[in-house]
Amino acid sequence: MNESFHFLAWSWNVTMAKSYATGRKPTGRLAPDAWRGYLGAIRIEDARIGAVDLSVPLIAVPIPDAGPFIIDGWHRIACALRDGVSELQVVLLTAEEEYACRRG
Repeated sequence: MNESFHFLAWSWNVTMAKSYATGRKPTGRLAPDAWRGYLGAIRIEDARIGAVDLSVPLIAVPIPDAGPFIIDGWHRIACALRDGVSELQVVLLTAEEEYACRRG
């Protein structure tokens, strides 16, 4: 079964995104606080927050005219905010990979 992430009218195959990201070094770091405002629009299961591994990089995709958007790692963001972690690692997929994941 494929894991997916849905936001508004967009949907990505997270299983496919993870396969692209596997073995890659993180491409950057982000501040969880910058993403706090999105948490109200994303379903977060409180029970999962305490079980996440903050050393696993988030996965982001490029959105034209908007910049990167997180498609995997929202429970890690919630945990980081709760625990006062100031930065998380992130892997940014390419535009071609984002398109494949959106269609996959």
